[in-house]
Amino acid sequence: MGKPTGIIRVCLVGAAGKMGQETARALGQATGIEVVSAVDRAHPGESLRAIAGPRAPDLVIQDKVGAALDADEANVLVDFTQPGAAANHAESALKRGVAPVIGTSGLSAQDLRDIAQVCAEFDTPAMVVPNFAIGGVLMMRFAQQAAKWLPDVEVVEMHHDQKVDAPSGTATRTAELIAGARQGQPKRGEELIKAEGVRGGTIAGVPVHSVRLKGLVAHQMVMFGGLGETLTIRHDSLDRTSFMPGVILAVREVWSRTGLTIGLDELLV
Repeated sequence: MGKPTGIIRVCLVGAAGKMGQETARALGQATGIEVVSAVDRAHPGESLRAIAGPRAPDLVIQDKVGAALDADEANVLVDFTQPGAAANHAESALKRGVAPVIGTSGLSAQDLRDIAQVCAEFDTPAMVVPNFAIGGVLMMRFAQQAAKWLPDVEVVEMHHDQKVDAPSGTATRTAELIAGARQGQPKRGEELIKAEGVRGGTIAGVPVHSVRLKGLVAHQMVMFGGLGETLTIRHDSLDRTSFMPGVILAVREVWSRTGLTIGLDELLV
């Protein structure tokens, strides 16, 4: 375990889920990367290749993260599970000198503080990535730039109906970046709210609206309003393959970082 000196050895957690399967196929074909273990508590003992297809590694799925890390000497853990589990998996990996790349959204601010603390304690890096799509990362960057000049803004994020957390990690991160970039919050007039929740929620002073519908994958609009003009920055992931270049980038670069890194933005220079 520790920093790779050759092939990057990956433990994939949540391997039988939709994102896990796509990741198994992508990492299975990536140069310089080897998936050495797959974990999914709902499918222990099953073949990852039988679930994810012939491009996935030929591995038997395990049910315990710690045991997989101890047995298979991974350098990087990639996690697509649930928020509570992902935070625990990250800390378990860090204590073993394995760098976690967390794609699970919904981690709390306390989760992030805890992960950062364990990173420092065990001198092992970690990445928490709200959105692996390169276009999604650029969308957040452009929104941050626009907020300096157009502080009136609302975020609308749209996902498939099986996404359990709302708002999305991408929307949360976008709102935080906007809040840090703009000069104060715009003043709004008094509103007559006729239905609870109709105006969405608020993150760091930025209104955020969540839509969950069949047929969607992952979509977000950042809508700015100015004097006599509007600006809309939109990103659409039409298929989960859109996330794979970012996953591969994170796996390759996580050990070049120090401490906890949030998002891929710093890697896109």
